[in-house]
Amino acid sequence: MKMPSPVPVSPLTRRRTRLVRVGHVAVGSAAPVVVQSMTNTDTADVAATVAQVAELARAGSELVRITVNDEDAARAVPHIRERLAARGIEVPLVGDFHYNGHDLLGKYPACAEALAKLRINPGNVGAGARRDTQFADIIMLACAHDRPVRIGVNWGSLDQAVLARVMDENASRAVPLPAGAMMREALVASALESAARAESLGLAADRIILSAKVSSVRDLIAVYRELARRCEYPLHLGLTEAGMGSKGIVASTAALAVLLEEGIGDTIRVSLTPEPGGSRAQEVVVAQEILQTMGLRAFAPMVTACPGCGRTTSTFFQELAAAIQRHVRERMPQWREQYEGAENMTLAVMGCVVNGPGESRHANVGISLPGTGERPAAPVFVDGQKTVTLRGDNIAAEFIAIVDDYVASRYARKSA
Repeated sequence: MKMPSPVPVSPLTRRRTRLVRVGHVAVGSAAPVVVQSMTNTDTADVAATVAQVAELARAGSELVRITVNDEDAARAVPHIRERLAARGIEVPLVGDFHYNGHDLLGKYPACAEALAKLRINPGNVGAGARRDTQFADIIMLACAHDRPVRIGVNWGSLDQAVLARVMDENASRAVPLPAGAMMREALVASALESAARAESLGLAADRIILSAKVSSVRDLIAVYRELARRCEYPLHLGLTEAGMGSKGIVASTAALAVLLEEGIGDTIRVSLTPEPGGSRAQEVVVAQEILQTMGLRAFAPMVTACPGCGRTTSTFFQELAAAIQRHVRERMPQWREQYEGAENMTLAVMGCVVNGPGESRHANVGISLPGTGERPAAPVFVDGQKTVTLRGDNIAAEFIAIVDDYVASRYARKSA
């Protein structure tokens, strides 16, 4: 008997939002929280950008944002879309515009047509009197091409006019609020006022997504709580410049987990700085794992693994856990196409008798490897029942084969 799949969070626990269609992807309302990512290639380099978008999509990114910063990039976008389609990759592309988006979208309509969404920052659409005109130009172009817009405020490029106004209003209070609180209010005000102006220019409310990114965990939580309280637009979550390695992962998880648990957030990105030569797709995996460990989505089988202690002086369980994790990630694109629900499978790789058999029984497929001084045998449990005991030098290959057989036999094949 197959173990029950994780129960998804009820849509009733999610903050009420409008539904925005981004290509074939639904964002907001009762739709699942969407994972997105961004390329770091030169968009004008069509081959490199196509390769990275394909890598991100294969990892599970459901939206991919690309920089559109000059005419070469704008000209390249339709060709990127065409090459992706030729490879069967239909992931929606989001164009990231700063400073000159109004010019590029106006001059290259094919660019707008190839994109599924536009992302603009109201602090970077223009200065002074040009700001309102250039903002209006972009919104009207979005309307003309029927494209949704993410209005993305960032505290590193906050609209200075809004900030000055908020600060002036605060200074006139009998008891002024702290500067940090006013910075957060300016972020929220900039996002909401920009959305209201976009609507007044003809962009429908169900074509708007908001974000207000900062790099401080506590500030991010405070800003999004306030945004969620004051609007029904879908919200895109993410720390800006989260950082590298464990710092970026921990900071993003700390912020996003709190908000998601409160029902806030409709799409997320984990903005990791890649290690030199590292894969850009790591940010996709981290975002998926945040959602999956919280029970909000299922993307790939989860592997429970023993941390090790004085009873586990052998490193074999670590090597097997790494091999299994790598194997399921590599196989998941194929399993996703062939088998219904394979992403819900749970696996366990344990290192000794203390918790090994118990944890293995809780998983769909688990193995309890021998600890120091234990009998050199590794019982395997399938859906709570011991099925076989592995011994010898081929334990890893045999256990991987058991996992593959479980997927093939327990999950229904999808129709072609």
